[in-house]
Formats: sequence, C-alpha cells, structure tokens
Amino acid sequence: MFGSMLEEFQRMNKRQFFYQVLSFGMIVSSALMIWKGLMVVTGSESPIVVVLSGSMEPAFHRGDLLFLTNPTDEPVRVGEIVVFKIEGRDIPIVHRVLKVHEKENGTTKFLTKGDNNRVDDRGLYAPGQLWLTPRDVVGRAKGFLPYVGMVTIMMNEYPKLKYAVLACLGLYVLIHRE
Repeated sequence: MFGSMLEEFQRMNKRQFFYQVLSFGMIVSSALMIWKGLMVVTGSESPIVVVLSGSMEPAFHRGDLLFLTNPTDEPVRVGEIVVFKIEGRDIPIVHRVLKVHEKENGTTKFLTKGDNNRVDDRGLYAPGQLWLTPRDVVGRAKGFLPYVGMVTIMMNEYPKLKYAVLACLGLYVLIHRE
C-alpha cells in the first residue's frame, strides 16, 4: 500500500509535485483567511467551538458545534450562554450566566453554571477568583449544529484515527489525481 504511494511520488515530475504543494498551500491559506475573517466579523477570538462535555445538557450535547459572537457593546445578561477562558487553562468552557453584578462605575461581574451541574462554576475559576468579567468571555452562543464536532473529539481522543484519516485522504488524492 505505502510502496505504491511511494512509486506514485517517484513518478511525479517536478512540475506536478510543485503543483500539488501549491494546491495544498492554497487550501490551507484559504482556510486561515476564512477563520480570520470570521474572527473580525464576530468579534470573537474563536468564532466556532465544540462542546466537549455534557455539562450543558439538555441545551447542548457533547460534540455540538457552537457559533459565537462577542459584541463588546452589549452587556452580559442572566440566562445567556457564554464561552469563557480561565487563567491557566487552555480549553474554553461553555456555560450559562447565573448571576450578574453591575456596579455604578460601569464594571460588570458575573457567575456561570453548567445546566447539568449541581453547583456554580466557582470551583472551576482560577484560585481566588469568585466572578468572571467581560474580558474572560471568548464569545456568546448564537447558534449550533448538533454533533458535528464529534469528529474533532474523536480525533483528539483517538490520535491514531488522525493518521488513518490522513492516510485515507492521501490515498484518495493519489487515486483521483489527473
């Protein structure tokens, strides 16, 4: 199997190989431009996220793909679903706003909780942090596609699956090449 792939690469002349590399580069750069464009339009550093746990069931299930916006001019409200990052953690959390405290000086603090959790999120926040602020918010959920993100979860939980998918894509490209 891999021997035949190697033979295919050896039979390619330099122009065909350069064309393949250039095509791959254009696909990658197009995806990056679309991502950056979504970031600008939505105002969110991550306009699309995957729900990784069941803490928001029944509203969202593990593997749902969320579309986010982050309007800085609109205040955070109770009941709104926000995606936030905690200092020292890489993975953002998707939970609902439980309480909001707005002070007279214009500052806002809020508390979150997963719909399927028994207690609020203070145990998830950074040590000593009791409330979130608007700068902790990555975005606010505006829509979702159910279970579309399961592909991402499977690839992260089963790394060998990534290689199998890449190998299949490589074979497909070699077989269906002009």
